[in-house]
Amino acid sequence: MSNERKPVEQLTEAEAAEELAFLAAEIARHDALYHRQDAPEISDADYDALKRRNDLIEGRFPALIREDSPSRRVGAAPSLTFQPVVHARPMLSLDNTFSDEDARDFVAGVYRFLGRLPDHSIAFTAEPKIDGLSMSLRYENGRLVTAATRGDGTTGENVTANVRTIGMIPQRLPADAPDVVEVRGEIYMAKSDFAALNTEMAAQGRPLYVNPRNTAAGSLRQLDAKVTASRKLRFFAYAWGEMSAMPADTQLRMVETFKAWGFPVNPLIQRFDSADELLEHYHHIERERPDLDYDIDGVVYKVDRLDLQARLGFRSRSPRWATAHKFPAEQAFTRLKGIDIQVGRTGALTPVARLEPITVGGVVVTNATLHNEDYIRGVGNRGEPIREGRDIRIGDMVIVQRAGDVVPQIVDVVMDERAEGAEPYKFPTTCPVCGSHAVRDINEKSGRVDAVRRCTGGFVCRAQAVEHLKHFVSRNAFDIEGLGSKQIEFFFESEDENLRIRTAPEIFTLERRQDASLTKLENIEGFGKVSVRKLFEAIKNRRKIALHRFIYALGIRHVGETTAKLLARSYGSYDHFGAAMVEAGSFAGDAWNELNSIDGIGEVVARAIVEFYKEPRNVEVVSRLLEEVTPESAEMPAVTDSPVAGKTVVFTGSLEKMTRDEAKAKAESLGAKVAGSVSKKTDIVVAGPGAGSKLDKARELGIQTMDEDDWLALIGG
Repeated sequence: MSNERKPVEQLTEAEAAEELAFLAAEIARHDALYHRQDAPEISDADYDALKRRNDLIEGRFPALIREDSPSRRVGAAPSLTFQPVVHARPMLSLDNTFSDEDARDFVAGVYRFLGRLPDHSIAFTAEPKIDGLSMSLRYENGRLVTAATRGDGTTGENVTANVRTIGMIPQRLPADAPDVVEVRGEIYMAKSDFAALNTEMAAQGRPLYVNPRNTAAGSLRQLDAKVTASRKLRFFAYAWGEMSAMPADTQLRMVETFKAWGFPVNPLIQRFDSADELLEHYHHIERERPDLDYDIDGVVYKVDRLDLQARLGFRSRSPRWATAHKFPAEQAFTRLKGIDIQVGRTGALTPVARLEPITVGGVVVTNATLHNEDYIRGVGNRGEPIREGRDIRIGDMVIVQRAGDVVPQIVDVVMDERAEGAEPYKFPTTCPVCGSHAVRDINEKSGRVDAVRRCTGGFVCRAQAVEHLKHFVSRNAFDIEGLGSKQIEFFFESEDENLRIRTAPEIFTLERRQDASLTKLENIEGFGKVSVRKLFEAIKNRRKIALHRFIYALGIRHVGETTAKLLARSYGSYDHFGAAMVEAGSFAGDAWNELNSIDGIGEVVARAIVEFYKEPRNVEVVSRLLEEVTPESAEMPAVTDSPVAGKTVVFTGSLEKMTRDEAKAKAESLGAKVAGSVSKKTDIVVAGPGAGSKLDKARELGIQTMDEDDWLALIGG
């Protein structure tokens, strides 16, 4: 660079532009040498000198500041909040396996789904499962434009400014990269960097961080990108989202492409041809785990060929072509100090163990789940002995187990350590919150007593109402920022009717009531003008909400996120869904049959939903809620030009040219809905050899029927 050492004040505008381009590339090169290859070519002082010169030139020529400037990678202006980013392709989670047998079942399941393939004809990759924060990096025309967290899988947080500070993440891709590239992977903090950070915190007399994963996540969500830059975060690339063109045809070649583009990839990823080889690599990584400079909690297996991944497709929340083989749980011994009873939003009384603090897997554990009263007694769900019949008593020395993010649990008791005279624990038969009777229902289907004891207090029970409100505003429901647990409890307990929130609709009338009130929220300790304004804005922003979030937020028993999404896709709009649930109240007829025919909805879930709508108080609350908010109709099928898009299809009898799972996955990929039974809402019945009552009913109802060949001809497959 001819003008590299020329004083900044003597540079012309053209010279400055040329040097800024050089400095951006040169500093990025040194970042790569330092962060990705651990082979720095210059000292820290020389590196800092390059960055200082870049800052001086930008200070004199602010109009020349480049998008890939080193100053933007470290000194981005603080964000007021993280904006939502809708993922072009959902960021799904993985199913977990916990044993060698489970891993073999995964491989066998892939062969069963694809059908009639010779053994060892399908290759798999195996790679460490990094215990970090999932991240999606979007590049357009070679430039990094967006970095987003996983969020709920559909919408994440925009953390682009902070991610630009991570030196090992390229700001630009090579010229031969596709126009649109989404590289996905894991942001993490190395164990050595975590230890150094805690050493620094201890020297300053500040509280220590608990573990690298949470520290990395917290560092990435800093409002000031300079804080993120100081935390030495790192990245491994291993997956992708939207791609305008695919640069490779296998999982391993895609990862190798990422490496060629400048992304760090895990060196332990390999390809294998059998379950035995996968398991051998799993146990090799398990042995290496203590010596790695990053936390891992298992090994991920993926089908290598991308065309086979496409055939296998997805379940509602995870791909069929991948699974995470988790490492065994970590255990420790500690003393049980007491048992607290928590009451959930469904009235369930859940025992929680209070423990002498103990570190398990790098995390200090003070509480653990005890599941239910039978578990405390040493009895399993079917009445069989567990722990060889040993019960759990206060004062016992217990074995605590923790696996990944799973809530710690007590798995056994050290009987030799039990104090003489220790009394068996007596589970309460009344609600500790409202005093109502707590009962164990009899399951009508199995005839067995329910494992969970529930409060009968319903809406008179403060715990159920408060927990329901907390669920309603939670991250995957309405996600109202500023309404955390403390705020919900404050509003619930308020004696001022203009501040009180006892049911969900009252959240949306709070601002109106405040406008008419003499008692202003902003004058109450813990609130202020800014926080109140932000709270009301957050509430206003949720007056329109995705249908699946609305259904999930209602807190219907057995209806989690996956089931809510399934219901939203099946019914399309809330008007259709709500009317159908009321119509199904007799547990008979078309509406009831339609609900039960949804693939993935069983009778237990269906009954719970209908029971919710049979309760007048629930219907009244939902009606008032609908006066305040609008559930948006579910998106139409992505494939609108398919001849089966939007149609309901039933497969019956034997299929000879594809497996049942593959047929279902293919139909859903074309925008069809697959049902398990025939009803008036069915559009097509595909009948193979051996079809019986479903085919007869289809003919009786005048529904279109076809054989497998006709079906394949229809869909062009």
